Amino acid sequence: MTMAAPYSRQYRDRLSDRCLSWFPCLSDPVRRSSICLKVALVIIHFIYMGVLFLVDRDDLIQTAQINPWYIGLYLFLFVATLIQYFITSGSSPGYVLDAMRAANEGYSCSRESVINSKQPATSKNGSIVIPVDVNPFGRTYSGSNATAWTKLVMEMYPLGTSMRQLTCTHCNVLQPPRAKHCHDCDKCVIQFDHHCVWLGTCIGQGNHCRFWWYICEETALCLWTGILYTSYLKANISRSWWMDAMMIILLITLSVSLIFLVLLLLFHSYLVLTNQTTYELVRRRRIPYMRAIPERVYPFSNGMWQNLYNFCCAQSSIYNLERLPTAEELEVKSRPVACSDILCCRC
Repeated sequence: MTMAAPYSRQYRDRLSDRCLSWFPCLSDPVRRSSICLKVALVIIHFIYMGVLFLVDRDDLIQTAQINPWYIGLYLFLFVATLIQYFITSGSSPGYVLDAMRAANEGYSCSRESVINSKQPATSKNGSIVIPVDVNPFGRTYSGSNATAWTKLVMEMYPLGTSMRQLTCTHCNVLQPPRAKHCHDCDKCVIQFDHHCVWLGTCIGQGNHCRFWWYICEETALCLWTGILYTSYLKANISRSWWMDAMMIILLITLSVSLIFLVLLLLFHSYLVLTNQTTYELVRRRRIPYMRAIPERVYPFSNGMWQNLYNFCCAQSSIYNLERLPTAEELEVKSRPVACSDILCCRC
């Protein structure tokens, strides 16, 4: 026994190394736990559907013969929910490093076009002064060390804001408003909402809309599955006690999941209509530029209908950065909503 232990340990280590060479993602503990959660979530979906089709096969076949669209729509929703899950988990939330790279590359291309067209660029003390397109205050920054990203981000903050306060200590990049460093992904995320362990990714500006649609589809699927389970128990409550007990346990866990999903869907719908994020709502007093703003004032809201349009229809680029509102704009946002605002869709 003592001689066989080293050989078994050596064989186990060799097998582990071979698995890691085949699947490099398993070497990272965070990604490994994320993959395990994804597999578990998919298995749970198939267990609920498989048990239903196994114990209620005859009734479902009869229902499919009478109303084929009913079972067909359920299976379509099941497949669409899983597809939406993997699309959301594989989408980018919008990282600050990618936005910074895109801004600097875009400036380099525009600068080359200016030089090629022989349009003179103004200079001061040997350094080029570059105007930024998103420039609501008309500021200019001089200095060879000032990149396009630095100018773009500093235009979004009030005058006198220190660059040191805006620099992420982990990524060493300037953070635009609403960005935050995620310690799970080890990256700064634009419009950081939260890190979803079930999806294995952050929820930010780039995938918040996909996340909302996934919650909506998951809620509809959970509700429909609960209706099918309840219909089975009403018609076959006295057939077999162990089967009824299993279906009741599954229905209870399904009901708890449905309550959680409905609350989550309502919560994120509220965030969408007010143009907020979970981090901004929960950690409002920890964000320096939001401490002086009253609780009932939504600084980044453009009105309910405009927020909804921007969330659903205007997500053409995940690098749509928002500047901090001025004092005059905050005063307007703090006014109560009148009936005329509702009629004119300004609420």
